Amino acid sequence: MTGQRADARRNYALLLAVASEAVAAHGADASLEQIARTAGVGSGTVRRHFPTRHALLAAVFRERVESLCAAARDLSGRLPAREALLEWLRLVTASAATIGGLATALNRDRVAAPGEPHTHCATTQLTSAGAPLVARATAAGALTPGVTISDLLTLVTGISLAAAPHPDPAAEAERLLALTVAGISPVP
Repeated sequence: MTGQRADARRNYALLLAVASEAVAAHGADASLEQIARTAGVGSGTVRRHFPTRHALLAAVFRERVESLCAAARDLSGRLPAREALLEWLRLVTASAATIGGLATALNRDRVAAPGEPHTHCATTQLTSAGAPLVARATAAGALTPGVTISDLLTLVTGISLAAAPHPDPAAEAERLLALTVAGISPVP
């Protein structure tokens, strides 16, 4: 946004705030036209700032994804391998289950066609952040051989999508993750 006119920066900030509320309320398929109307701008303005729905979702979830990536680094530095990985998976699962649209966006990232344009890919960032945790857990014998970060993010996404309609999605996601952990990480 550096170098943009002041009105363009204001429009971007307004659109991002309105889009964040719309995605939280209506999920990843929130109406772009409704976002434009609520922000008081034309749909062309939305498309200039966010040329694709994926670009919009990436902007909406950027801070949360960056926070999860930072948590992976922090946990890796202060907890044993198994505990660090499981705590990070709990954080990702809880976020995806409770932040409207995040699990759907992660699922779309995961199943995107190889040539599909992505200006930002939350799954790629989370994969990069979680890979060292998986490597440490594998080296420590705390993870079933052959389990990858992609496998774990797929499971977390599925758990989050399944838990989202539950009256307490965070608790349901935690319960389902605990059931899954018994299969992916043998108790030492």
